[in-house]
Amino acid sequence: MRDFGRSDDPRVQAQLDRLGQLSVPQGRLGLDTITALLARLGDPHLRLPPVFHVAGTNGKGSTCAFLRAMLEAEGYKVHVTTSPHLVRYNERIRLAGELISDEALADLLAEVLDAGDGLKPSFFEVTIAAAFLAFSRTPADACVVEVGMGGRFDATNVLTPDVLAACGIAALGLDHERFLLAPEEGVPTKPMERIAFEKGGIAKRGVPLVSQYFNYDQPCITGAIENVAEKVGAPFFTLGGIRGWFCGQANGKLAYYDWQSEDGRRVDFALPMPSMPGRHQIENAGLAIAMLRHQRKIKVSMDAVARGLEEAKWPARLQRLSDGPLTEGREVWLDGGHNPSAGEALARHFAGKNVHLVIGMIEGKDPAGFMAVLGEIPLSIIAVPVPAHEWCPADAFGPRAIAAPDVPAALAALPDDGLPVLIAGSLYLAGEVLRLNNELPD
Repeated sequence: MRDFGRSDDPRVQAQLDRLGQLSVPQGRLGLDTITALLARLGDPHLRLPPVFHVAGTNGKGSTCAFLRAMLEAEGYKVHVTTSPHLVRYNERIRLAGELISDEALADLLAEVLDAGDGLKPSFFEVTIAAAFLAFSRTPADACVVEVGMGGRFDATNVLTPDVLAACGIAALGLDHERFLLAPEEGVPTKPMERIAFEKGGIAKRGVPLVSQYFNYDQPCITGAIENVAEKVGAPFFTLGGIRGWFCGQANGKLAYYDWQSEDGRRVDFALPMPSMPGRHQIENAGLAIAMLRHQRKIKVSMDAVARGLEEAKWPARLQRLSDGPLTEGREVWLDGGHNPSAGEALARHFAGKNVHLVIGMIEGKDPAGFMAVLGEIPLSIIAVPVPAHEWCPADAFGPRAIAAPDVPAALAALPDDGLPVLIAGSLYLAGEVLRLNNELPD
């Protein structure tokens, strides 16, 4: 699977070619390699501004976008690292609000790759080491760091209590089962409890751990996170939990409350609805608010929170594409969701409507599960390849699905009936769509 991207800058491309040769050695999990690599670079992860660390299966990227927007609305300079990138590798490293430049990126990757000689680091380990090194050298007020996969063994989990302001866990679902459900002694055996255990692995002593996940039908899942928090000594606050936090929609506002007042009493806020569409974004925004409310390292006003709700953007997450060379005046929505949980969010958004679905999904995902939750919403289904990846064939999406060689061909095959189009199934496909429509993330 090749997700290291292409660049018009030959110096950056030379380093991306080196990155593209890296992979995780079979069976290797753990933090030893990233720790050794960072040590060779002077341990930059120990010299960061306050860090907000976000894990989860779905919604962690959106939560990071809300955190960044709220912190920047307060006037702070914010470093951000998220994954994957959609069009350009530069999207993975944002320095004090701006995407890293090609010139700085080429030098940074060369330095980290050279330092990793003999260690055999993975693509993601190099990326995170590069991000932390750049963060340590560029002045800023806060960092937002998205977990890549899982949490316990993710390369970002070298972050220490000294630099962490808060840890957050967004919505949970089954994904990356090969790695996150690998047999191991002393861990939960039920799949969703194991996922919760792995995500909860980012908990650190004394650092608030804020969870979006609360399931009344399966309290053992929340319990798996709480058990990890209790074991390491992390204060734990969950959505809907006793003296945790709550968010929802009421009278056209985002209703949020918690007990983070000076005297410990409940405080309620009526805030603007998130700018990003989809009911699931209410809870993602709530998680960002709760993380800011429960941390004590940096001051963030509720006025800044309100502005951040209205200003946050996150491409390829229920994004309505602009009129461009690909859309040509059609209503086209783009979403990188690729698992049943993401499908449920899409089903809620388009409930009672029909769409033409253009879908591409990389091999190893769950196309049947994704399609099952969409139900009768897709009036037509066209499956397309995911560029530079092995992809699921059309019949994986059900008997009604037909194949097209690419997204432009799929769009051209659709009737001009005024129905919206939803392109979904892969963030890698989403990146190609944004490139074709001249909507590069900035």
